[in-house]
Amino acid sequence: MTRNVKNILVTGGAGFIGSAFIRFLLSPEANFKGTCVNLDALTYAGNLANLNSVSNDPRYIFKKGDIRNEALVEDLCQEHGVDTLIHFAAESHVDRSILGPQAFIETNILGTFHLLEVIKRNPNIHFHHVSTDEVYGSLGETGYFTETTAYEPNSPYSASKAASDHLVRAYHHTYHLSTCVSNCSNNYGPYHFPEKLIPVMILNCLDRKSLPVYGKGINVRDWLYVDDHAQALYMLLLNGKNGETYNIGGEAEKRNIDLVHEIIRVISDIKGIDSKELESLITYVKDRPGHDLRYAIDCTKIKKEIGWKPTHTFEAGLRKTVLWYMENEEWIRNVQTGAYREWLEVNYAMRS
Repeated sequence: MTRNVKNILVTGGAGFIGSAFIRFLLSPEANFKGTCVNLDALTYAGNLANLNSVSNDPRYIFKKGDIRNEALVEDLCQEHGVDTLIHFAAESHVDRSILGPQAFIETNILGTFHLLEVIKRNPNIHFHHVSTDEVYGSLGETGYFTETTAYEPNSPYSASKAASDHLVRAYHHTYHLSTCVSNCSNNYGPYHFPEKLIPVMILNCLDRKSLPVYGKGINVRDWLYVDDHAQALYMLLLNGKNGETYNIGGEAEKRNIDLVHEIIRVISDIKGIDSKELESLITYVKDRPGHDLRYAIDCTKIKKEIGWKPTHTFEAGLRKTVLWYMENEEWIRNVQTGAYREWLEVNYAMRS
C-alpha cells in the first residue's frame, strides 16, 4: 500500500531521534510538500537547537505541550489537517528508569494511551508508534529478534515501552485504527544527548576523563545510525502495512568494550594522538541492575516489504558522529551546563 501523507504531527520532535526525523522529512530527499507540526514538552532531553537548520522552514510548526493533553493534541490535528501522527515522545534512558520509574509510566504508557484516544475519535489519522528492541528482553550469544519474538522486558523503561506497544496493537484490533509499530536497535549520531554510551565516550575521550564501562564490557548492542532510522520511518509512513510491526536494525553488533576501543581508534586517528593515552582512561564499573546481555535485530521484513536497508556502515557512521561532536562544542557545552534550558525558556516565552 502507499499512503498519501500530507500533514504530519510529530510528538517528541525536539529529541534525538524525533529531530533527526524532522530534519530528514524537510530535506530535499523526502520531497515532503505538507506541514510538519512538532509537539514537544521540552523536558530535559528536548532541545530546539536540534532543529535550528529547519526552524525557518514554512512547512515547520512548533508547539510546546504535553502528549497527555488530549484537547491540545486534537486541536492541533484539526487545525492543521493532520492525517499522520508519528509518536517519538518518550522517556528513554534505562539508568533513569531504574532510579525513577514513575516518569516512564506516565509518559510512555499514559502518554501513548491519550494519543490513541485522540486517534480513536479521529480514525482518519494514521498512527505510527516508534518503539525499541529492548521490549524483547535479552538474547544469548546467537539468534536475532524478529517481529514475532515474545516480549520479555527487563527494565522499567523497556516494560513501559512494551506496554505502549500492546496498547497500539489493542487499539488497532479493537477499534480498527490505522496503526504501525517499529522496534529499533540502539541509535547513534549527531545531537545524541550526552548521557548515552557513545556520546559519553566521545566527550570523555576529548576531555581526557574516565571512560566508565559496565561490568566486563561484554554486553552486545546492534547500532543504527540515526539518519538511516529516520529514512526507514518515513518509508514506513508511506508504505508500512496497517496493523503490522517492523524491526529496524543497523546490522552492526558490537560489544561495549569493542565499541569503546573503536571510538578511541577514530579519535586517535583524527587528532593524531597515541591511542594508549586514551585506552588508559578505561575504567570498569559495577554493572547495571538487570543489564541485558545482547540485542540483535533481524530486519529482513522491512528490507523485503519496504525496500529499506541501512546505508551507513558502522565505521562511516561513527566517524561522522565523532567529527560532529568535535565541530559542535557550543551545542555540547550548552547541554552539559544546562544553558540550553535557559535559552529555551527565554526564547519560547518571547514567542508565546
